[in-house]
Parts: sequence; structure tokens; C-alpha cells
Amino acid sequence: MHRFIMNGSDLAHIFEKAISGEELSIREGTELLENGDLFELGHVASLLRMKSSGRVVTFVVNLHVNYSNVCISKCPLCAFYREKNDEDSFTLSIEEIIQKISGWYGRGIKEVHIVGGLNPETGIEYFETLFSEIKQKFPEVSIKALTAVEIDFLSKKERISVKEILERLKDSGLEFMPGGGAEIFSERVRKTICPSKISGERWLKVIETAHRTGIRTNATILYGHVEKPEERIEHLIRLRELQKKTGGFQALVPLSFHPMNTGLFREGLVREKVSSEEDMKMMAVSRIVLGKWIPNIRAHWVMLGERASQVSLHFGVNDLEGTVGEEKITHAAGAKTGQYMEKERLIHLIREAGMIPAERTTDYRILKVYR
Repeated sequence: MHRFIMNGSDLAHIFEKAISGEELSIREGTELLENGDLFELGHVASLLRMKSSGRVVTFVVNLHVNYSNVCISKCPLCAFYREKNDEDSFTLSIEEIIQKISGWYGRGIKEVHIVGGLNPETGIEYFETLFSEIKQKFPEVSIKALTAVEIDFLSKKERISVKEILERLKDSGLEFMPGGGAEIFSERVRKTICPSKISGERWLKVIETAHRTGIRTNATILYGHVEKPEERIEHLIRLRELQKKTGGFQALVPLSFHPMNTGLFREGLVREKVSSEEDMKMMAVSRIVLGKWIPNIRAHWVMLGERASQVSLHFGVNDLEGTVGEEKITHAAGAKTGQYMEKERLIHLIREAGMIPAERTTDYRILKVYR
């Protein structure tokens, strides 16, 4: 099935390793990213996706809630954060969040995704009360909340260990964590794009602690700013190595950087989003490098757009971000996509791409296949 690659490609030996389930090195992954033919990358990524999930493409009916945009980190990559006294700063009360969830509950949401900024006024008791109330009022809705960066911030604020923070939040109802805040692990890059944020090493440590506490997570990679190709691949391989230790990652979500309204844009370091071709390369190479270790590669349609998300299903992607409901972070940086996608629209997009739509839970149990 892949003989045409083996006979004609300069990268045939790397493709053969990936198809055989062998680990690729940083050098090999970088070579794919820099020199790989887009069609060949898509073909190999599709072969690997077929091995793990066939033509089934999953999605979740969910709601995103950003509880606050107040953040002391003030990262140059971010257009979302505000100072406490800015006119458009906000911090939602627990009652307001419960009201939001109540308003969307009738649409059949199975997951609520909650993230925000590093706000000194939201401590662990805020989240314990919030999660407890969500589980009390909506017991069948999964709580996926707080990035590793937010967990580390809470640990420092409360002066207790990350493990204790996670255990307390888990007892209150936290079941899963998103993969945000990973950005690119390279410290060279982080000094430019998020100098006040925790290190890549610390992010990995917090996530490892979450996995060992029984909280499964996603992973992300934010690409298309000031990173080099080899730094993208190093990031993927460090995720792969942690996954071999813990098995706690459920999915990788490659995030295409939107520069508008960010400090990186104002400083002239990043002027525009990368091309759709580059997005497809990143999706395919993520699938090829991560192979059998992280089985789900998710397209975040909020960042990619509908059509590119459809195309990505032929570049190794087997999961689409869900209905979303509300999303403020990417839209603050200039995203032109909608904030909500009807379940029927997701099903249509997946079918139109020649795939089989399937609604899932947060932990990837299939609820219904739409044949």
C-alpha cells in the first residue's frame, strides 16, 4: 500500500520506520518537517491513523468556559489577558458559570472545558466549590479544567504541593485536564513568547503528577511563531517519552498560532499565521512521530477553520474539537471562526470528508456512530 513511497521517496527509510512502529529521532522528525512531500506525509499519516482508528472521526458535545481573563503572566503570545483594573477584565462568579452550563445543558453537552488566566483572586476554594456544584447539578457532565500552568500557580499561591492541589480538585470533581500552556518546550523560545510562564520541564512535571494522581490529560503544541522545526520535533518527542512512562495523555492538539493583537505581533516578531499547507504538515508529522504512543490527534477547528479541519482528516487527524460553545482566547488573537458548531454541522463536515462521525465522551468512549 505504501510501495510508491518506498520506491521513490528520499525519506523512504524514515517512513518505513514510522509505519513499522519504530521511534523516530529528532533528526528524522525534523527531516520530515523540513523536506517531506505534503502528499507523502499525508499518505503515511493516514496509514497510521487507519491502524489506530480506521475511518472513524470522533467529536464531543462540549462547552468551553473561560472563568477569567485577569492574568499576571502577561505573555507576549497572548491577546486574551487583562490587568485587574482594565475595563474589559472579568472574573466569573461560580453562580455565573453554573448559569452558563445550565443554558447549554439542554443541548446535550457531555463535557465542560474550563480554563482562564493566572488570577491571584481565584484560589483553590473557588475551584473546589465550582467543581462540586457542577457535579452536583450536572453529574453526567465531565469536568476537564485547568492547565498545568494554572495548577502550578495554585500550588504556589496556596503554598501546598502540586500533588495535594490535584488530589483536592479531583475529590471535588475534576476528572481531566486540557493540554494548554505547553506552547513549545524550548527554553530559547519560551524566553521570547512566554518569559513569565513555567518552564517546559515544569509543565511536564505537573502533567506527570496529574497522570500519577489518576487525572488523564491532553497535550498541546503551539507552532507558527519563533520556533525552529527541530524545536517542534523535540517537543513531540518529550511528550512521547512522558507517555511511555505514564500512559496518561489522551490526545495531542496541535495549535496554529494566531498573532493578531499579541505582543509578538506588535514587536514585529510574527506578522501572520502559517499557511494551511504548514498546518497539514504539522498534523501529519505529529501523527508520524507520535505513532502508537498518543493515539488521538485532534484538529482544533477554532484555530484551523472548518475547511482546513476537514482536510486535516486526510493528514492523520482522527478527532475534531467539539461544539465548543464559547471560546475567547483564540478569538482575542484574531480568529475569524465561529464560537459554536452544532453537532449536526460536525457530523456533516466529517461525512463530507469521507469519514465516519462518532460522538464520544471525554475519555474517548464511543457513544454513537453516525453511519
